[in-house]
Amino acid sequence: MKHKNILLFLLISISGIRANASGKIKVVTTLTDLKSITEIIGGDLVEVSSIATGYQNPHFVDPKPSYIIKLSKADMFVTIGLDLENGWSPSLLNSSRNARIQKGAPGYVDASENISLLQVPNSISRQQGDIHIFGNPHYWLDPMRGKLIARNIYNGLLRISPENKNYFAKNLAAFIAKIDRQDKIWKNALAPYDGMKVIVYHNEWVYFEKHFGLKVVDFLEPKPGIPPTPSQLVKVINEVKANNIKLIITSPYFPTKSADVVARQTGAKVVVLATSVGAEDEIKDYFDLFDYDVHQIVNHLKP
Repeated sequence: MKHKNILLFLLISISGIRANASGKIKVVTTLTDLKSITEIIGGDLVEVSSIATGYQNPHFVDPKPSYIIKLSKADMFVTIGLDLENGWSPSLLNSSRNARIQKGAPGYVDASENISLLQVPNSISRQQGDIHIFGNPHYWLDPMRGKLIARNIYNGLLRISPENKNYFAKNLAAFIAKIDRQDKIWKNALAPYDGMKVIVYHNEWVYFEKHFGLKVVDFLEPKPGIPPTPSQLVKVINEVKANNIKLIITSPYFPTKSADVVARQTGAKVVVLATSVGAEDEIKDYFDLFDYDVHQIVNHLKP
């Protein structure tokens, strides 16, 4: 009987789905946006938790033992990939000692797979600041790329639970259809501002900018990851005045002091946009993220 129990345990482990009280597939994601999309595609069959919060800078997350415990019990792990979470994700993943979710395993999902990346550098040097060597990793801020993220998550769920293919496929199709419907609404709301020049704090809005027709002309950071300097603020103030720029975009985890200085000197408005689900209480899912950001832009540009 003892040998039969050991064999049963091994069979469950090899199958890829960990036995748990809820009977659901346990998924851990790095970001809340991935959590939201996984919940939509996985539906009632998944139990999902995110390591980072929606109001946290995804580059900087303090590893905690509780994260390792979650990862050790997970059937699937979903990461933005590239080098966005390099400062914390690999160490947590290794410490989990969970073979099911290590890179290359069926339960490992790199959401950046098949994503067309922007700002892929031709060369790297320290003088450039915090440059992402694989390209800009903030691709989830484009809803069209969000559809590809959803497909990557679908493929991951399919690998570990192929018997539920039809269920996952139905949810994926519904997600894609809703993105297409909502995107028409979002683009229509921003259509009057097509080509509008804006200033942003950090270089994380390139995908959002490109998709929705905005044009980032400069950053409050003199180089990526370098806090604003007086000389950079003077440069930005002159650019705002010369180009009649009306909007300065920043994120929840950056101080607004520098943006406020530029705003006082130029009359431009500062808008804090959400970079992830959960950045504000009303942003419950991936669709809410774009609803919120589009509304914030339009609202701040009203006469």
